[in-house]
Amino acid sequence: MDSKELALYMEATNSIAKPWLLVQLRLKKLQERREMISADTYANELADIHQDLMNLGEWWRGIEDEVF
Repeated sequence: MDSKELALYMEATNSIAKPWLLVQLRLKKLQERREMISADTYANELADIHQDLMNLGEWWRGIEDEVF
């Protein structure tokens, strides 16, 4: 699945507000651009995505049935 297909899936399933899917979309877009950007740019953007993922924390605890 490429980033366009993932974005269409997110729209079709009303998942735009699901933060873990937004992180996945950013990661997929970065993966698709990997050969067009420098190694430093790639590493910096990957670190930024990783930090955003870590900032999500365990927000889903107690509401697993609602969000997954």
